[in-house]
Amino acid sequence: MATVDWAKPSVSVSEAESRRDVLLSEEYVVQAMPAILGTFDMTSTYLLIIFFITNATVAVSGGAAAFTYLILGGITFYIPCVIATAQLGVMFPYEGSLYNWTHKALGGYWSFFVAFCAWFPGVLVMISAGDALVAFIQGLNGNWLTQPWQQGLVICLIIIFYGVLAVQRYRTVQNVVNVAACLTFLGVAIIGLAGVVWLLQGHHSATSFNSFNDWSVQWNGPSANLSLFGLITLAYLGMEAPLNMGGEIRERRTITRHLLIGTVLVFVGYFIATFSTLVVMGPTNGAVPFALVSTVDTALGKFMGGITAVCIMSFFVVTGIVYNFTYARLLLVGGIDQRLPARVGRLNKHRVPGNAIIFQTMVAIALTLLVFLVVPLVGQFGNPVNLSIEVYNVMLASSTLVWAISTAFLFVNITRFYLRDREVFRKQLIFPMPVLWVSIVLGSVSCLLAIVGTLFFSWIPSLISNNQWWYIIGGLTAICLVIAGIGSMLASSEASWQGLRGIEPDEERER
Repeated sequence: MATVDWAKPSVSVSEAESRRDVLLSEEYVVQAMPAILGTFDMTSTYLLIIFFITNATVAVSGGAAAFTYLILGGITFYIPCVIATAQLGVMFPYEGSLYNWTHKALGGYWSFFVAFCAWFPGVLVMISAGDALVAFIQGLNGNWLTQPWQQGLVICLIIIFYGVLAVQRYRTVQNVVNVAACLTFLGVAIIGLAGVVWLLQGHHSATSFNSFNDWSVQWNGPSANLSLFGLITLAYLGMEAPLNMGGEIRERRTITRHLLIGTVLVFVGYFIATFSTLVVMGPTNGAVPFALVSTVDTALGKFMGGITAVCIMSFFVVTGIVYNFTYARLLLVGGIDQRLPARVGRLNKHRVPGNAIIFQTMVAIALTLLVFLVVPLVGQFGNPVNLSIEVYNVMLASSTLVWAISTAFLFVNITRFYLRDREVFRKQLIFPMPVLWVSIVLGSVSCLLAIVGTLFFSWIPSLISNNQWWYIIGGLTAICLVIAGIGSMLASSEASWQGLRGIEPDEERER
């Protein structure tokens, strides 16, 4: 397969790039993997990564302030990150996105560190997606899956399902992703209709929107809601992930188009789901994943609620597949570029990174067994049924911290490229420099606030206190960062060793 001409920088070869060796993955991927992704494909992938619809049910715990945080997070974090992603994606449309950009900006050590910080949350979110399915099953019948070991085994089966589908022919899998994205927004439309019908029938809103305090940010006291900023940040994380497959995109304009369309749909989806849940269920009853279905049950009846349940569950059935094949691309380029053992980057007969997907699946299963089978044997839980809710929130919060750290490198990279060669950088601009500078400042500060808010304020204070939350989330994050730091050093050694042996990726694959 010939190299795709568009997969080159917007200028022939920038001076900034010429000072760095061109990564092997940049050339290998466009030759070995088919360029099949269009705007609809990338938008669907973007939505299934970012629009984690059950985030709305956690946000509603803040009442009307949920909208305040959605707007603040959108303006100060999400939009700046999208702008940075679009700029970097157009400059360097290669496989691996943030890994590739950081390598060109800061070198091999930091590229591996950032790649790990972006990759590991993807594994945690795979577990969270399976856990959300368990929560929905429990919502359908409270007598099902009441024991932690039962929940863990079901999640393991779900993760295996993710892996089995992810290694199939990519075009077929992407078609499934596209259908799931459409079903998800059908569910959003029904949820929105439920909220409108509820009000038109003369019912009062279950949430107060009348006073300023309802909408305001509360720093402390019984009404403190600062933890919502961390949650909203999580709801917006992952905008660069679809570009992990940058070498498989058909047209350059797909990069900016899918970011624009997807961002608008994410805003619309979160606002609709949050509004209807607050109106029908309220901040207390609406703060569980199944509340989205209960909202429709209450306003439109069980039949429409059943359709909504199917639509939302289709999201969680497929989003784990998306996370698996998307983040496997980071392992793929790591193997090709000799940052990881070369066998990790091998493609299977369907031309997808099968070894990487299998490895991710095994890691997710191991973590699930640890949390749901081993931990309950040594720990005490007041109510085993709550374990799925606790694990869901802990996994997502840990993902937020590590993910926010990697996301901050979007702004670090742009700043580095600008300072290295301003003239060359300006030739590749797709936004005015003032817009980029505002995005860099707002995005960096928001990342820091999200880290602080997530670390010190429990998302589920009724189940895990702030003091316990700090130790659990802080401990998990510290472990991830230590592993990332050590892994970066080992990856540098691996690259040097393979380089001394003169091993090329293609040669390793033939062995």
